[in-house]
Amino acid sequence: MSAEQSFSGTRDMAASHAFDVIALERYLAQHMSGFEGPLRVEQFKGGQSNPTYLLHTPQGRYVMRSKPGPVAKLLPSAHAIEREFRVMQALRHSDVPVARMHLLCQDEEVIGRAFYVMEYVEGRVLWDQALPGMTAEQRSAHYDELNRVMAALHQVDADAVALSDYGKPGNYFERQIGRWSKQYVASITQPIEEMDRLMEWLPEHIPAQAKDTTRVSIVHGDYRLDNVIFHPTEPKILAVLDWELSTLGHPLADFSYHCMAWHIPHHLGRGMAGLSPTPAGIPTESQYVVRYAQRTGGTDLASLQQDWNFYLAYNLFRLAAILQGIAKRVVDGTASSAEAKVAGQGARPLAQIAWDAARQPSSMLSL
Repeated sequence: MSAEQSFSGTRDMAASHAFDVIALERYLAQHMSGFEGPLRVEQFKGGQSNPTYLLHTPQGRYVMRSKPGPVAKLLPSAHAIEREFRVMQALRHSDVPVARMHLLCQDEEVIGRAFYVMEYVEGRVLWDQALPGMTAEQRSAHYDELNRVMAALHQVDADAVALSDYGKPGNYFERQIGRWSKQYVASITQPIEEMDRLMEWLPEHIPAQAKDTTRVSIVHGDYRLDNVIFHPTEPKILAVLDWELSTLGHPLADFSYHCMAWHIPHHLGRGMAGLSPTPAGIPTESQYVVRYAQRTGGTDLASLQQDWNFYLAYNLFRLAAILQGIAKRVVDGTASSAEAKVAGQGARPLAQIAWDAARQPSSMLSL
């Protein structure tokens, strides 16, 4: 089964994420402008972290994102839907396309968990980085649009959109390595030797460019092909989704995370390493990096090339920690997707790729 078949579309609500639909309808009728029932709810297949629902009403459709359960049963700092709501609300008039926010409810008495409601954006979510079925020109245009929107995000003035307090200043990589190390340790189901090695190696190898405290931007934290909605027929992004991990941080951390697609094996999903030949029209990693640098300015490409292995190892470690968290939620019964078990199994191979990157004697980025 392809990723598109596994993650696209909707299904009946999973028993572990079902809630009182009548209570939700009553609350929305009282608190959300223009809302009228009756309400019918389906659950999107994707979304291992925060369950996402399609709300049907006679007037139209909405999307609801919720935490997977009460705060008391969740890992600290995880499932931060209130941050998603805040950042998308703040970016609504920027060059970064986002869905319109309608309502945030953090009162767990309503349906047993916090949630928010946003507009339903009609378009395409693309799951395969190879973009099968497209021409070379179409692939090139879609990747260039991904690059353009990420560059636009990193150029947003956080002060101007009232997000100056959206993250802690300074020591971004140190704090992130510490955060994901703690989260990994808290969610271990089976020990992964490479994760232990990376937790020791990463803090000792943070490059100078990564310590530059003047390089601060709004970072998405999980920017990838399947976290944007493209126009139904055009290579134009209509909305960037899944802002749970967004904060103020170093833009190169965010951008290099996005570039992991060139290093993650295609068979693991959300990657295209190992494809032979690479589908026509998809830029090389170096072409993609140079285009981002041209759009944003201020990036020393020679230093970036020298430090690239660190960025890859850091981001693969971080993603492995995220997937290990999913594996733990499978064990705990709070994972929100039928594919969560498979996703959680990706932690070990990603940790192995990360450790390989850390030990590479020469840069994995050719400029």
